[in-house]
Amino acid sequence: MIVGFALETEHEQENALKKLESKNFDLIVLNSLKDAGAGFGHDTNKITLIDSNRTIRSFDLKSKKEAARDIVSAILDKIHA
Repeated sequence: MIVGFALETEHEQENALKKLESKNFDLIVLNSLKDAGAGFGHDTNKITLIDSNRTIRSFDLKSKKEAARDIVSAILDKIHA
């Protein structure tokens, strides 16, 4: 299982999909610098998960600990699928 991360400032999903495919990731975690309260300097984050089937799951702003749980849960779901 290979998980990548993409911090994007424009064309977020398009760029994350390109990275997912070019790097042959199983899952990519997309972070956008456009989301208020997310990213560096905050205790919260807003992520979007995209898997190799191009399934997109966007999450609301939440604590980074909760976002990490979402990532681990998505990895486990993919492993057990």
